[in-house]
Amino acid sequence: MSLTVRRRGLVLGALTLTGALTLGACGSSDSGDGAGSGSGSGAAEKHTVKTAMGDVEVPVAPKRVVVLDTGELDSALSLGVQPVGGTHSATEDSFPSYLPESRTKDIKEVGEIANPNLETVASLKPDLILTSKVRDGDRYEQLSKIAPTVMTESTGTAWKENFQLHAEALGKQAEAKKVLAEYDAHVAKVTEAIGGKEKAAKTEVNFVRFVEGADIRIYGKQNYIGSILADLGLGRPAITDKAKDGFSYDVSPEKIDLADADVIFTSTYGDPGKAGTTKTMNSGLWKGLTASENGKVFKVDDRLWIAGIGYTAAGKILDELQADLTK
Repeated sequence: MSLTVRRRGLVLGALTLTGALTLGACGSSDSGDGAGSGSGSGAAEKHTVKTAMGDVEVPVAPKRVVVLDTGELDSALSLGVQPVGGTHSATEDSFPSYLPESRTKDIKEVGEIANPNLETVASLKPDLILTSKVRDGDRYEQLSKIAPTVMTESTGTAWKENFQLHAEALGKQAEAKKVLAEYDAHVAKVTEAIGGKEKAAKTEVNFVRFVEGADIRIYGKQNYIGSILADLGLGRPAITDKAKDGFSYDVSPEKIDLADADVIFTSTYGDPGKAGTTKTMNSGLWKGLTASENGKVFKVDDRLWIAGIGYTAAGKILDELQADLTK
């Protein structure tokens, strides 16, 4: 092959990628003036949303939404929106199993969380992208060229505020009010089932997460699961007040006795052997914990309790909390 032919091939390849990104961006701007087949009057209208990256104009009724984290995926599905694309965890090759397969089977995978494939995202011609600054802040300019991109500041603790922003961006504020009302009613029901506010406050609960390649995390109060436990009014051991930035107090297996509580929920990220789950939970220190001695240690799904970060996940967690705390 001649040098000239190879150069032409490289130019064509570059044009193909540029064209894909341009098509995504054009798909977004076209919806603003009604251009494009099947856009409809709703998609032609725009409104301004205040995001972590400033004001962003988004379609009033977006039709093709790409979500780049589990919280955004949960929000969209909780609000009745079917995303066309989404990312998955680096340790998994699919979407969280707590979500109905019927709702996720048609979502195109666009790469890993915090590492999306921009060409794949552009090929879906989205009219809205949902993510967070902590995950994709360094890709904001590129993503914005594909479609209006709404970023929250972070994930986890601020999940309720993030949900409200997602609802605004999706034009689903009315549906959001219903989701919130259902959650509040669910919390009240579970609180009553576990003995009421007074008993809940006297029951100290810890959440211990085993993480492959890291220390054991005793979760504090400033995180997703901590907020759900707080909504139920459950007590938390004093160790949770020592959590770094309110997130977690990290310990080695030799100091797992610091996790002592009336009830302990545990999950594992990665391989249980490599994360130290098996070794730690078979140790004398673990077996001597109050929760362990009283049969009040419950293993739960990490992808639900930690990575769900939304109202659909919260509903399932509340059901599990009720089942376990009433045993």
